[in-house]
Amino acid sequence: MNGAGFVVERAGVMTLIQDAGRIGHHRLGLTTGGPADPFAFDWANRLCGNEPGTTALEITVGGLVLSCERSTRVAICGADMPMSINGVVMDAWRSYHVNAGDRISVGYARSGVRAYLAVVGGLAILPILGSTSTVVREALGGLDGRKLEAGDLLPCGDSQEIDCLMVPAGYRPMYSKRVLLRVVVGYQYDAFDAAQRQRFFSAEYQVSKQCDRMGYRLEGPTLDCDLPEMLSEGISLGAIQVPPDGQPIILMCDRQTIGGYPKLGSVISVDLAQLAQLSPGGTVSFTAITAAEARQIRLSATRQFQQVVPEPC
Repeated sequence: MNGAGFVVERAGVMTLIQDAGRIGHHRLGLTTGGPADPFAFDWANRLCGNEPGTTALEITVGGLVLSCERSTRVAICGADMPMSINGVVMDAWRSYHVNAGDRISVGYARSGVRAYLAVVGGLAILPILGSTSTVVREALGGLDGRKLEAGDLLPCGDSQEIDCLMVPAGYRPMYSKRVLLRVVVGYQYDAFDAAQRQRFFSAEYQVSKQCDRMGYRLEGPTLDCDLPEMLSEGISLGAIQVPPDGQPIILMCDRQTIGGYPKLGSVISVDLAQLAQLSPGGTVSFTAITAAEARQIRLSATRQFQQVVPEPC
């Protein structure tokens, strides 16, 4: 593909290239990566007519400015980041036609943390081990395994499509500063006595400043575990680790592949999108559900996404 699709004028706080994630390489010590909020990521791609998992941008906090070198269609979904094209403010959760010479500006989040910018056909980024997802800690994927910088070129194809699509208003999430996370307890759950389990599920925790794509460290009532030192073992997405200081950590898409802290269980994948949109100081509480309930919630969410028909603008 000749030329670029976009030139990065200003990269923002943390803008990363992401696709659906690098699946099947935990044996090499490589994590999955992928979008922290798959719901918003999938909608951005769908509004551009892309296949699920097509390469797009994950914009954390905001501050991104792009200049267009091709005529194409873009969509932005996720956190409430004011977007403008050539200085004209545009709504999120819909697609827009842009022309060569246009300038796209994404401001700083007013609610939520992460937004996704997709383009028709996706960004033409070379996959590494089957994925374009950027994991900065591993220096892998995207552009040299790093966040975007001013001057970067983001190739894409031309598209003369001008039809605009938008997500129906009733299906756009509202990002709150308080979320309830559903948890499937794990096999180490019994290593926490009844008083500790009660404390965890009845308490509220605050998101600390130590929160990123690797994990969300929480602050609140401390938890004790009767489990002696344990060998490191594989870690699932959403796992709730309890380190020696007793403050839970919820592991996210850039998590390490193994760990040696006891785990209460795992937050279900559907709810991790809400957590990924929560900034430091936000409030988290928990409720326990069964694995069967978690599967049904996942199936229902997938079915609803597939059944919602984007509306013409």
